[in-house]
Amino acid sequence: MSNPSNNKHDNTTGTSETSGGKASGGGTLKSPLFWIAFALTLGAVISWLPLSIIAKRRFSTSNKPRIRIFQDMAAQPKYRPQATSPIFADGRAMRVPVTGTVSFGDVQEDDHYYRGYKLAESPQQQGKFEATYFKGFPQQVTIDESFIRRGQERFGIYCAPCHGVDGYGQGTIHLRALELQQTTWVPPTSMHTDTVRQREAGHLYNTITHGIRNMPAYGKQIPVKDRWAIVAYLRALQLSQNAPVSNVPVDKRPTLR
Repeated sequence: MSNPSNNKHDNTTGTSETSGGKASGGGTLKSPLFWIAFALTLGAVISWLPLSIIAKRRFSTSNKPRIRIFQDMAAQPKYRPQATSPIFADGRAMRVPVTGTVSFGDVQEDDHYYRGYKLAESPQQQGKFEATYFKGFPQQVTIDESFIRRGQERFGIYCAPCHGVDGYGQGTIHLRALELQQTTWVPPTSMHTDTVRQREAGHLYNTITHGIRNMPAYGKQIPVKDRWAIVAYLRALQLSQNAPVSNVPVDKRPTLR
């Protein structure tokens, strides 16, 4: 009979030691807290990558178009201003408005207010039209002190640099041109000559709108009502320099020089 003590298997041999976190083969298992910290650190680093790319693109230039996540209508096919197009016979992408086209809410039927003149067929030559300027002011404007003061303000902005604040044509631009001895400079017209004083109000309005000779047009810069305000102030300015004695009160006439 065998001795039980000799058949007793020694369980201590071949067993793994778990104390201290050591596994068989000499490896070491990391603590769960380590992996959590590692994941958070890695996530923080990765989260900064888009911000770094955005910052780099923000302060750098490129000839490539921007990346648009939502295209909307920003990248649609279209023609640029003054571009060519094979669709039309003249090759222009920009089309001329149809004759007679009127902007919405901008029907200008009143010749007196919007143009200062009316066209009528010439009795001497059939098919030829002649312009007749209106003498007075249109009914859309009321000539009062506030209206004339508005004209004075607009006159000082647009007219005085050339014609001068007194209207005699001695504005700062003219004086500067004389100082520089500009040989091609055309002196501004005085507003107090007989020719200008005798012009109809519609003629003066039309001159402001479309210009005359070397004077440019101001129709795009000055609204219709302000153009008539300038004409009203110009009439007051002309009267101040050429008023007849009959316009002066009797009790003030002895003070005249």
